[in-house]
Amino acid sequence: MNNKSTHIYLLEEASVTSALLKLGIPTMIGMLISALYNVIDAYFVGGLGISPMGAVSVVFPIVQIIIGLGMMFGAGASSYISRLLGKGDIEQANITASTTLFSSILVGGIIITGILIFIEPLLTALGATETILPYAKTYALIYITGSIINVFTVTMNNLLTAQGATKYTMFAMLTGSIANVILDPIMIYGLDLGIKGAAIATVISLCINMGFYIWYILSGKGILKFSLKKVRFYKTIYREILKIGIPVLLFQLLASAAMGAINTSAKPYGDYAVAAMGAVTRIMTVVTYVVFGFLKGFQPFAGYNYGAKNFDRLKKSIKLCFVWSTIFCVVSAIILILFSKPIVSLFGTDTQMIELAGKALKLNALLFITFGFQMVYASLYLAIGKSLVGSTLSLSRQGIFFFPLVLILPRLFGLTGVICIQPLADTLTTIITIIFAVKLKFRKDYL
Repeated sequence: MNNKSTHIYLLEEASVTSALLKLGIPTMIGMLISALYNVIDAYFVGGLGISPMGAVSVVFPIVQIIIGLGMMFGAGASSYISRLLGKGDIEQANITASTTLFSSILVGGIIITGILIFIEPLLTALGATETILPYAKTYALIYITGSIINVFTVTMNNLLTAQGATKYTMFAMLTGSIANVILDPIMIYGLDLGIKGAAIATVISLCINMGFYIWYILSGKGILKFSLKKVRFYKTIYREILKIGIPVLLFQLLASAAMGAINTSAKPYGDYAVAAMGAVTRIMTVVTYVVFGFLKGFQPFAGYNYGAKNFDRLKKSIKLCFVWSTIFCVVSAIILILFSKPIVSLFGTDTQMIELAGKALKLNALLFITFGFQMVYASLYLAIGKSLVGSTLSLSRQGIFFFPLVLILPRLFGLTGVICIQPLADTLTTIITIIFAVKLKFRKDYL
């Protein structure tokens, strides 16, 4: 490799296919498993009834915000640390890693404390009805308190990815997820703890996940060395972390706000509507996170090769990402449409909930086929430094178009309007993405 770091070799010389897979799969799996914790809880809680199921739906956006804090620090630092390791500056990489981990826990603790203080009005604002609220509060107080562990594990996942320890991060996160699958039915039904048991099981699973990372730190494995003595509150470190991390957090915040807005729009129609839209949101979150996570790995590859003027390599990566993500989206859409009722039935047995969720899932899945196309160009524009267009494309689907539709469609079309919000936002986002995709090629920005 001519003494180049593995990371630089991947960006510059490895086959495009190999580089994209090695960069994208770890981030994809990390995001996917984070989303699966709540899906697993929802699956087992579904047997307790509509109100407990609605409670899990209401708490989900809050958990995603907390995960976003870990991603902000972890993803931001990962980019900077990769460059430092490429230059051979291991000491500064260690300082950055230690500062990042400490800061993520500190900020996470402050944010979580604030959430817990205002938990009841927050849950109500996110769509909790009078019958859902007691369950949501019970679940949230335990789960959100334990979510400081989530901040730690998501941050560590990204920091270890920066030094190439991708197999270890995948093993650690998978172990925690498997533990959650085992513990949920034991706590909920075996020990008769109900929704409280779901929250306890998830927190225990997160502790198991955290244990692997702590062991990794204490054993001295890997390139990076963590120590409180290396924590430095330098502007340069935070500037490097936040310029990458803030867009990631903003995406999470908008996604969480969108989930809350859907719950609130469904709230007037009863617990079954909140539970139905919550089930659809969680299902779609899983498939969108696969694409979003993978394309986070594409961004440093695109940015590096654009800057190095390796345009043939860049164009090949764009084509591959477009083809792979579109195939995944089409296959996912077909599965979700054909098996919509069996899939939503995993989250409860209420006939009204299943009927509404089935319709909503089909409509959401149909428009999901364009999501890969949307994200490829949003990621590309951000990677090549065109932040205004990149941010516009990134924030259109669950921001720029989504929130006006939340205000308009339910008022005009009632519950039908609620289930059409995300599909119509996807349609408008696809149109604007086509415009900017054509514009990019027409101007030959990367030639």
